Amino acid sequence: MATTSIRIVAGQYRRTPITVPDVPGLRPTPDRVRETLFNWLAHLWGDFAGKRVLDLFAGSGALGFEAASRGVAQVQMVERDRGAVSALRSLRDKLRADTVRIHAGDALEALARMDASRYDLVLLDPPFGQGWLERLWPLLPAVLDDGALVYVEAEAPCAAPPGFTLLREGKAGAVHYHLMQFAALRKTVNNPESEDGASH
Repeated sequence: MATTSIRIVAGQYRRTPITVPDVPGLRPTPDRVRETLFNWLAHLWGDFAGKRVLDLFAGSGALGFEAASRGVAQVQMVERDRGAVSALRSLRDKLRADTVRIHAGDALEALARMDASRYDLVLLDPPFGQGWLERLWPLLPAVLDDGALVYVEAEAPCAAPPGFTLLREGKAGAVHYHLMQFAALRKTVNNPESEDGASH
């Protein structure tokens, strides 16, 4: 089987090829979808500087390295396949991408063990048909800044869970992709549970 490769779309690592490891269930986000996602992010953020990104199913690294290429402050990748982790580390070293950190392990365990880190964007591109999203949603708020964005790829359209708002969605082939925003549940001047009516 011929080695498959994709490329980084834009930014300081533009056109860099990414070799896709031969890992069961690995489904790199196509160039066109990544370009759409990062256009959405550019519109919402204006600037990528200072943003912190968590890529929980890094795989080939297509999404995480794209974020690093656009100039975010930090990309934390999580990947459990040893071969894929080795390829990610090789590419990081080749690019001298000092903002990229790579953790070898399971997404759920990584979330459960995470320190007080808060992220502006979480990338969720899990293997299809394994119920990952249902298990991840309850754990995500602990690592999200208020107003943080979550990008989701799935085999079917996704409804936003409680505490999240669906901002954008699209479809490419069999893949449905979504951008959601997190809103921490707190008392506000418009919240009737806030007894004094003051904002905090």
